[in-house]
Amino acid sequence: MDNQQYFLSIDNGTQSVRAIIFDAQGQLIAKSKIDIEPYFSDQPGWAEQHADYFWDALCKACQALWPLLPIPKESIAAVSVTTQRATAIAMGADNQPLRPAISWLDQRQVETKPALGALESALFTLVGAKPLADLMHKQAEANWIAQNEPNIWDKVHKFVLLSGYHNYKLTGEYKDAIASTVGFLPFDYKTQQWADKRDWKWRAMPITQEMLPEVLPAGAELGRITLQAATETGIPNGLPLIASGSDKACEVLGTGCIDSQTGSLSYGSLATLNIASDKYIEAIPFYPAYPGVIPKTFNIEMMVQRGYWMVSWFKKEFGLHEERVAADQKVSPESLFDELLAKVPAGSQGLMLQPYWSPSNGDGPETRGAVIGFNEEHTRAHLYRAMIEGLTYALREAKELLEKRSKTKITRLVVSGGGSQSDQIMQITADIFGMTVFRPHTFETSSLGAAIAGAVGVGIYPDFVTAVEQMTHDGENFAPIEANSVLYNSCIKKYTRRCMVNLSPAMRLYAQSLADNLCSWSLRSPFFDPAAYFLMPKPHEHHIECKVYQGLNNLRFN
Repeated sequence: MDNQQYFLSIDNGTQSVRAIIFDAQGQLIAKSKIDIEPYFSDQPGWAEQHADYFWDALCKACQALWPLLPIPKESIAAVSVTTQRATAIAMGADNQPLRPAISWLDQRQVETKPALGALESALFTLVGAKPLADLMHKQAEANWIAQNEPNIWDKVHKFVLLSGYHNYKLTGEYKDAIASTVGFLPFDYKTQQWADKRDWKWRAMPITQEMLPEVLPAGAELGRITLQAATETGIPNGLPLIASGSDKACEVLGTGCIDSQTGSLSYGSLATLNIASDKYIEAIPFYPAYPGVIPKTFNIEMMVQRGYWMVSWFKKEFGLHEERVAADQKVSPESLFDELLAKVPAGSQGLMLQPYWSPSNGDGPETRGAVIGFNEEHTRAHLYRAMIEGLTYALREAKELLEKRSKTKITRLVVSGGGSQSDQIMQITADIFGMTVFRPHTFETSSLGAAIAGAVGVGIYPDFVTAVEQMTHDGENFAPIEANSVLYNSCIKKYTRRCMVNLSPAMRLYAQSLADNLCSWSLRSPFFDPAAYFLMPKPHEHHIECKVYQGLNNLRFN
């Protein structure tokens, strides 16, 4: 292509901020990365971070990028921002944050209920949507601020997500991408616009229309880089800022997932499986399909909250050896964890892990993770493999549910995110899903998705389908090992009955006593024993979990 043009993507994820340059063929030209602290916690369950901390990291990432460029800055045609979802920031009239941002990882709630009318409340109850309306009200950050910090809420001028905050800092305008609008906001996911003024969501939270940014489709211009932003970031003054989407939405696009037959697995801090559709479909009733980057499309998603964040948890709690070796060898500790996976056979010799360190897919706040099946042979390597297998089991269940809801077979799986860099994890994925899985040509797929939006926005390509064809490419693929797939299928189909029989009488009595005291409980997973492994609620039900989490302090150091 003559007069090659390039695209700057800024990706503010949960654990880092990256600034990346792509060319029009989707090849990564230069990259910088600034690690960040995801949050601080002043109270149990709280997760906050200062908004200007994120902005400072963005500026540092950009300034670190320029010395790495093999191209002139003037050849950059556009910039686009993609960020973690559902991190909320309250802005004052002086356009400064009034308090720290509340992270998507935050778990605080209010105890009130939304102010619904009697008829409205009865209708919601009839169709089974009332618990979700109550949950949205309870978890909405705006409600917590209004009820617990009313003096601050009274000063709110704008209430934005992290993407909207960065867009404002870059352009001076309160605008955001439709596909970035995921959070506890009065947003209509079917129409992909702010909710109608008569919608119940306005009565479920204290946000007004005037507090919200204008939302625009991907490919639209959100504004131009201001002189102040250019000074702080080094981005060329006047460069167009193009709307794209959230990190997950951009990741789906960047993996080339633009239909319901292709599954986009994301192995990031939030582990997800998405399919794309031009139809609005709820994988779990009343839980919305989020906007796709391609205008008027939807991403139908299942998630494991804190998914591959668990690798960081494992590193902190059990990875001292790898951290020391990594420091000596000047490599990442995570790269050494493949050796742990290779030490342990498929199935982790019976050790099973439930990966719900935080609630996911409609679970209640009582959700907890669990590990079961320890014996004297198990080491921390078994725990690590069981963790990866547990995450993958959960995502396989998600695949089966998405296929049922969409009435479409997923025939192709593309895996991206930090976890996809591990050959062992890719092989485990292929074995558990029983199908060949693909890496994209770059694991920086969320940034690539943002670059695709930039390329469409400035007219390099006429539409998103063409841009995806030109800018996404297959990387390595991993075929399932038949013996491992047979073993995993056996675990999935038979472990439930075996585990139920082998539970100790005391544990079974404890589980039954809990069940007797709950109004209802559900056994949704086809995988494992309900009292021992995979108890997940329907959105309107309670559930129990029995966890056997013994011997962690006695794991052998192998």
